[in-house]
Amino acid sequence: MKIGPHLLKSPVIAAPMAGVTDQPFRNLCRKLGAALAVSEMVTSNTKLWNSKKTQFRLTHSGEDTPRVVQIAGTDPLQMAEAAKLNVGLGAEIIDINMGCPAKKVCKAAAGSALMKNEPLVASILHSVVRSANIPVTLKIRTGWSEESKNAIQIARIAEDCGIQALTIHGRTRNDFFNGAAEYDTIAQVKSALKIPIIANGDIDSPKKAFEVLKSTQADAVMIGRAAQGRPWIYREISHYLKTEEELPPPTISERKNILLEHLTELYSFYGEERAVRLARKHVSWYLADLPGSKDFRAAFNALQSGKTQLNAVTNFLISVAYQQNLIAQKFAA
Repeated sequence: MKIGPHLLKSPVIAAPMAGVTDQPFRNLCRKLGAALAVSEMVTSNTKLWNSKKTQFRLTHSGEDTPRVVQIAGTDPLQMAEAAKLNVGLGAEIIDINMGCPAKKVCKAAAGSALMKNEPLVASILHSVVRSANIPVTLKIRTGWSEESKNAIQIARIAEDCGIQALTIHGRTRNDFFNGAAEYDTIAQVKSALKIPIIANGDIDSPKKAFEVLKSTQADAVMIGRAAQGRPWIYREISHYLKTEEELPPPTISERKNILLEHLTELYSFYGEERAVRLARKHVSWYLADLPGSKDFRAAFNALQSGKTQLNAVTNFLISVAYQQNLIAQKFAA
């Protein structure tokens, strides 16, 4: 699959997730098999760019290429200017958010709320494509509600405006993340368009990725929530799509090394004070399926330094590995 001049090494892409897909996480996902990792959503209102949160989102130095920056907004000229400024900051692909269902985003008529206004969609896409001078992609949902599914109409507008790839989440905005994603709409859009289509929504395993690609004929899959605490899912899916064989799950030692690398990158990128707070949710996701993790997380969340966090994670996972070895020896005896 190609997006403009960029040939992707696999049809597996890391989805943008606010508060999750920062640069340390994106780099890790790329290292573990994602062909692309889309940035957290950046507002097109440059007056808000002075906040620390946005400044971190605008930083791309040292990031793997191609660098994909997602922008959101409702004003065509403002969106075009934001795209141009992000190109100057290192973006190599601009992704436009018309899929976010968050109330605060839709209240401002941005994100998936834009799907209710097709003329405005066309104006925004045309303005951004014209100003960016790099490939522009779009992320949408199937529509605003079950009664107003217009993904095909929006997709045709996107293709006509020069959008070079389209991601579709298989839910309406009113669904939020409730119920199961559907893929029939994605298949319909794929059959109607020539540009690459990326399927998104509830893809949480290699077999599910394979089935979704087969049923929709989409060109790639985008994985979001399933990668929280499990970034190795990208290599698992990439391997299965090539071989139809499942990789063995990572050992506790491998998980430990990945988590420690992630935490170390967080401290380096954000500085210790901010990173220590951010590390807590990631550690919770990484360890959620392990015995004793609930009690460990309660103690971990009270730690105030990177060193104590790293030591605690190391000791906990060494203990888990030791217990697993004892159980294996017992069954082998």
